[in-house]
Amino acid sequence: MTLLHEGVSISEAAAATGLSTHSLRYYERAGLMLEPIDRATSTHRRYSEADIGWVQFLTRLRSTGMPIATIRRYTELARRGDSTVAERHQLLVDHRTAVLAQLDDIRASLAAIDIKIAIYEQLHEQLPEKEEASA
Repeated sequence: MTLLHEGVSISEAAAATGLSTHSLRYYERAGLMLEPIDRATSTHRRYSEADIGWVQFLTRLRSTGMPIATIRRYTELARRGDSTVAERHQLLVDHRTAVLAQLDDIRASLAAIDIKIAIYEQLHEQLPEKEEASA
């Protein structure tokens, strides 16, 4: 990988973030990047360490169900600087509350699955063992 102070290619950024190059381009087009992506003289994108960190944070937000529109709003607020700290804080607090509710739902679903597994394990133990076919 190229030294991060020089930036990394889109392929290297994709490997570092776990996203496809297509997704990275989409994030840029959708206005989700905090800063414009630098371009090498050949017009190829060069991602900085800060860009990589930002994308990694955005993927956390996406993987926990934050809509793209809300991520865009968060990004816009972050670009405006310290005057939006309270708004960004509240946006993340609200999202955290939603994630905790999702976790509660997932735990309840997991408990239901565990009950069903236990039932099948009991049924399996009660079934007569199949006799091995004698040769």
